[in-house]
Amino acid sequence: MTTTTTMTTAAGGGTGIWRRMRVWGAAHAVDDLYQGLVPAVVPYFVLERGYGYVAAGGLTLAATLGSAVPQPAIGLAVDRWRLSWLAGAGVALAGLGVGLSGLAGSYPLVWALVLLSGLGVAMFHPAAGKAAREAAGESTAAMSVFAAGGSVGFFLAPVLATPLLVAWGVRATAVFLLPALAMAVVLHRRRDRPAALAGGAARRAGKDRWGPFLVLTGVEVVRSVVFSGINTFIELYWLRHLHSSHLLGGAALTCFLAGGVAGTLGGGRLADRIGMVRTAQWGTALTVPALLALRLTPGQYPPLLFAVLTGAALNLPFAVLVKLGQDYLPNRPGTAAGVTLGLAVSIGGLIAPLLGLVAQGHGPQGVLAVLPAVPVLGVLLGVFLKEPGRSSASPAGPGGAAPGTAAGSPRPAGHPRS
Repeated sequence: MTTTTTMTTAAGGGTGIWRRMRVWGAAHAVDDLYQGLVPAVVPYFVLERGYGYVAAGGLTLAATLGSAVPQPAIGLAVDRWRLSWLAGAGVALAGLGVGLSGLAGSYPLVWALVLLSGLGVAMFHPAAGKAAREAAGESTAAMSVFAAGGSVGFFLAPVLATPLLVAWGVRATAVFLLPALAMAVVLHRRRDRPAALAGGAARRAGKDRWGPFLVLTGVEVVRSVVFSGINTFIELYWLRHLHSSHLLGGAALTCFLAGGVAGTLGGGRLADRIGMVRTAQWGTALTVPALLALRLTPGQYPPLLFAVLTGAALNLPFAVLVKLGQDYLPNRPGTAAGVTLGLAVSIGGLIAPLLGLVAQGHGPQGVLAVLPAVPVLGVLLGVFLKEPGRSSASPAGPGGAAPGTAAGSPRPAGHPRS
């Protein structure tokens, strides 16, 4: 009777963990929807209001400054104090900024609203990343559900925005106020619930390893530069260089982001099998040939395949780097999430104005021509990444051990060793 009860409790705990991960994944999707809306809307500011390439890159810069600069400080605050309200408030602010930007008249006001949206993103990531890791425990696959939520948000942005922007212009951004406010209400109601149960709630003990964490941050920055460049200019590449329709240009961005969703989920499961470091190294290396094929493949339709493959390769290490960063800094999960989900991910936007200058002189095709050289630096940095020490294997998902099982703790009854 006792064994049966224990097995039922363990199974229920595992189910509860994945339920919480889905909630946090959905919240991450809504939050990063607004990061994805910035590059989706930028071409329409260019075409409708006559913004130049440098001004377009400036909007990406505004989103980056708002989200990247405050995140380390917010991460430190999340690690020190209980700020359960922060994730919901961040989602609301992210939506208000982008939602109102299309209604603003002057460029400075548009820039300020995009900056404000970035600040909302900065508020969300450290708090949500810490709570998601507590729920996921030692499973990279479970953590990939949260990380993939961000990729889903980026993916949905052009899918939802392009038809509205084609029909109504940049004022269509006002439609996107609703998802942010709805998710803010959901997170506000859940703010006082425990972040995790059983093993997932166990505090990970160990010494913070800043050296490997800095190397990991460098790899994430490289990934961010490539992501920001493609995210900002791939649609303009189809419109201006391949002379495609607006819908096909939006489809190119959608293909890239859809590949990112698949890569994020696949990377989490792959890492539970071959290790986090090898997964990060493979994904970074595969990005180089994928980018080259994207730029060199002729026609309007064949390059769409390589847009998908580029997104998949680029995002293969995403969830891995988030979890690996928290493993390197076990006593500062909010700080690690703020850097890996925020600062390092967003910092690529700081390069956007430089890429805008490249596009100004050589067109969007010039940007896609120089980007394949960037991941080479990530490949070199990846050599210095190290697997964190563990005393037990990570579970692979709902069918295996409970994802919340902490490293070094015994497996719950009812979860036999493989």
